[in-house]
Amino acid sequence: MTASTTHCLPRPESALEGVIASTPHSFCPPHPGGLGGLGPKRRWAAGKSLPYRLLLLALALFALTASARADGIQVKAAALDLVDEVYQLNAEFDITLGSKLEEALAKGVPLFFEVEFQMLRPRWYWFDEEIADVRQLYRLSYNALTRQYELSMGGIHKNFVTFAEAKEALSQIRQWQVLDRSLVRRHGAYEAGLRMRLDVSQLPKPLQVNALASKDWNLDSDWRRWTFTP
Repeated sequence: MTASTTHCLPRPESALEGVIASTPHSFCPPHPGGLGGLGPKRRWAAGKSLPYRLLLLALALFALTASARADGIQVKAAALDLVDEVYQLNAEFDITLGSKLEEALAKGVPLFFEVEFQMLRPRWYWFDEEIADVRQLYRLSYNALTRQYELSMGGIHKNFVTFAEAKEALSQIRQWQVLDRSLVRRHGAYEAGLRMRLDVSQLPKPLQVNALASKDWNLDSDWRRWTFTP
């Protein structure tokens, strides 16, 4: 007795399906996995397509968020040095202005940056005691006639050929006298704080309303605080 063997053909998907179906051949049934005639590798690729797309979408959103946060101010370093019974602050900031701020600066709108330093004495039983709170205001502007950037603080004025040079000077705080030695106790525990922000209240009145409502003008490093022991 001879065993019969049945050979099946892949199910046709073309317009000739009706013609082929009339021939005495049997067709393979769909794959029990629910993905038709896909092989193991193709079934795995199809199954991972949705999670893979979600992962790509998450990475894209993360990149957009990182780009949105790229504009701003950060305190990179800060230190106090005692010179002739006066503590001097040396600090460095990382400043990144957005395209709208650079465009406004190039059109003659001055930008004002306020640097604030605090010295506090923590008290567990009450509010912290404020030992010092000093501020400096910097004005960054562009002169279209001379094609130079000017950075001023008080009566000090410096000119720069490029915006990068002016921004570099703004990001460096050197030998700023912030605290008299007599105001702090030796071996006492204190908390020093430093921040820089764009002061939109110094802008011309017509621009203040737009600046307050725009994230592009909201630049603030937040407080950088550290423990200080005289």
